[in-house]
Amino acid sequence: MGGSMRFAVILLAALTLAGGGRWYAYVTNDHSPYDEVGTALNGYMPGPLRDWGCGRLRASFPGANVPPLGCQRPDQPGLWLGI
Repeated sequence: MGGSMRFAVILLAALTLAGGGRWYAYVTNDHSPYDEVGTALNGYMPGPLRDWGCGRLRASFPGANVPPLGCQRPDQPGLWLGI
């Protein structure tokens, strides 16, 4: 059991690092806030990380009138979180 448990832990750590790295690359990018993979990963993040990521995107793209999925207010989907 020790070998399979170690493999599972290493696999989980690798997936977490890869997903977290991809999410960080998305929220700090300067190309587009509407990347499909990035918006999906942002939706899976816990609330404080998602809010931080949306703040980074909003600062990077001040002219984006429509926020990407995951950064929209639940009561008014056309507005950024925090407005």
